[in-house]
Parts: sequence; C-alpha cells; structure tokens
Amino acid sequence: ASFISIQALPALLDLPQEAEVSEVSCGSRHTAAVTRGGELYTWGWGKYGQLGHGDDASSDQPRRVEHLVAEGLRVEAVVCGPWTTYVCVLE
Repeated sequence: ASFISIQALPALLDLPQEAEVSEVSCGSRHTAAVTRGGELYTWGWGKYGQLGHGDDASSDQPRRVEHLVAEGLRVEAVVCGPWTTYVCVLE
C-alpha cells in the first residue's frame, strides 16, 4: 500500500520548467493541473483510477497523463470530484 501525504496547506511541487499551469482542481484526495500547452498532470490517491494513468497507483509527485498526449488530445479544462476526474479535451 502506498503512503500519500495529505497536506492542509499549499505546498510547492516540481513540474517541468516549460509547464505553465493554467487551471487546478482538487478532489477529496487527489489534484489535477492543466498546463497552457494543454497537458494534464495528476497526483494524490489513485485507488479508483482517478489519476488517469491506466492503473490504481497513488503518487505524491505530479505525473503527466501520457494517454492524452499519445492520442493527440489537448486538455481545455479539468474538474475533480471525490473519486473521479472529468477532463474536457480538444482533438
């Protein structure tokens, strides 16, 4: 079982230098960020697959959702629910 730290206060995270975040949404135990370039990064508790990486792994570090990049999809918006993540994309 993975340990995921839950922080009550904002914390700095490492994203690639070229990734300028334009939107962030928080679920009950996970977070998603959209970059100006249309990429999606997610982190936190992933038990129900809500991080979008094709598994149920959890991560304290932001990871780019590679499936969206591979499909040529540009993320426009993201909304996190308690155990879900909704993503609006453009082809």
